[in-house]
Amino acid sequence: MADETIGIVGAGIVGLATGREIALRRPGTRVVVFEKERRVAVHQTGHNSGVVHAGIYYAPGSLKADLCVRGVALLRAYCQDRKLPYQEIGKLVVAVREDELGRMEGLYERARNNHVPDLRKISKDEIKEIEPHAGGIAALHSPRTAITDYPAVARRFAEDIEAAGGRVRLGFAVDSLTEVTGGIEVASGEERVRVDRLILCAGLQSDSVARLARDDKAPRIVPFRGEYMLLRPERTGLVRGLIYPVPDPRYPFLGVHFTPRVDGSVEVGPNAVLALAREGYRLSDVSVKDLARLAAYPGAWRMAAQHWRTGVREYRGSLSTRAFMKDAGAYVPGVGAADVVRGGAGVRAQALDPDGTLVDDFRIHRVGRVTAVRNAPSPAATASMAIAEHIAEAVFAPA
Repeated sequence: MADETIGIVGAGIVGLATGREIALRRPGTRVVVFEKERRVAVHQTGHNSGVVHAGIYYAPGSLKADLCVRGVALLRAYCQDRKLPYQEIGKLVVAVREDELGRMEGLYERARNNHVPDLRKISKDEIKEIEPHAGGIAALHSPRTAITDYPAVARRFAEDIEAAGGRVRLGFAVDSLTEVTGGIEVASGEERVRVDRLILCAGLQSDSVARLARDDKAPRIVPFRGEYMLLRPERTGLVRGLIYPVPDPRYPFLGVHFTPRVDGSVEVGPNAVLALAREGYRLSDVSVKDLARLAAYPGAWRMAAQHWRTGVREYRGSLSTRAFMKDAGAYVPGVGAADVVRGGAGVRAQALDPDGTLVDDFRIHRVGRVTAVRNAPSPAATASMAIAEHIAEAVFAPA
């Protein structure tokens, strides 16, 4: 119905993209976005590295692969139309050891199946032509990989929602959801808003909010903090584009890499350490409640049994700049602890199944009038506009 009210919980880039998509797709529909913070894009979107991924890493046929490729095209066009930053600075995925070449070849075939544009394999000498200061024995070059400013994009999505007659309700922390005749009542304290349908895009709180809607208990969110170093300003000239390692397929994170930002700075990172709070951006941030919930979940213990060695290594880098930069130096030789300062950090909402498996693909549940995004890790920002299309189609599909 064109006069429906659609509620969305979460004003990160996925929630705002979804609100915008519905408002434009179905004129007359009233969109209300509920956000507990006092501004949009505070958490994962606001701590994003800004990379627009081309689709190299994702299993062909997965939601990640399909929506990433579609999302790049939509995001590029949107940024160009709205005069937002969008710089195709290119990416090298660099092999530094012989035993990485097989994995690099597999990555190349995966990227070809995902129709990543203009991707090619290059030699050691060709690496130097693109990145004179980079190391490595071979690489994949993705010249169309880009960087942008995701918080700025999210803010513009919010403006689009309000221009279409919708509303972004800041400071509205959802604490209960109640089914009522023909809809859902969304409550924050004593304030209640009735909506016809509800979409949950709550990021780091996605499992908690889904529980209010009586969705499945699994997957649960495990927060991983990613910490960054910044190259000192006089050293940023060592890096022209994005420089990434060949990822380890056993682990969902891409490893420490070099990331130029639209403001001219260059980040090195992130690592991936278990955060001690859902929104724990500092090592000292601890939530007893979050830790207790994590300890009570069998999947957390199974994950720890599988990945504890990696966890120890990542924590070592968290505590020591020299250890953090040890791996990074293989990709830009000569860059070390003296060349960086501590930068910011983000927290990734990683969904975890009861068997200890880190959920890789996007995962979206539908429960009656509620559609819940339960896992939307990287490249969710890249794919946000395509995820919004996918959600809109699911929400309005016949039950």
